[in-house]
Amino acid sequence: MSTLKPELGESCQVDDFGEFVRAALPGLLRYGHALAGNPHDAADLVQTVLEKIGSRWAKVVRNTGDPLAYTRRAMANTHISKWRRSRRESLVADLPDIAAAAQHDPFENEPLWQALRALPPRQRAVIVLRYYEGLSEGEIAAALGVSAGTVKSQASKAMATLRLRLDAVEGRC
Repeated sequence: MSTLKPELGESCQVDDFGEFVRAALPGLLRYGHALAGNPHDAADLVQTVLEKIGSRWAKVVRNTGDPLAYTRRAMANTHISKWRRSRRESLVADLPDIAAAAQHDPFENEPLWQALRALPPRQRAVIVLRYYEGLSEGEIAAALGVSAGTVKSQASKAMATLRLRLDAVEGRC
């Protein structure tokens, strides 16, 4: 049985799905939180992707060079698909009688978190993988299924947007 190396930038190869989940789950939840913007949606995203991957784990291990990168790519794709579906307006006939109690997000009012959350999903994924997970451009390209040039351009656009938004918050020109 091969071992899982969860250190950033290293290949992740493991034959046992349970062992993979135990070792990779904390990092996947962090990545999901950065993608989704809150821990609850992150947990749902991770669970959805792990259910899909777990049902065909042997094939994933056999056909991918790095199951962790494959999982990250699946998370990004699933998040983008969900985001596209949820953008559509959903009208309801009646308002609910009782308002739902909202959970307080400790990062809600933090300018960097707000600016990161406002980025398009692909740009957010590139920034999170690069600066939060510490992956190289090549690793990000492999994880997201895009070219290294796309990673560079998305990172550049995202950083320019973040700079503008954070400068505006601080009152700089």
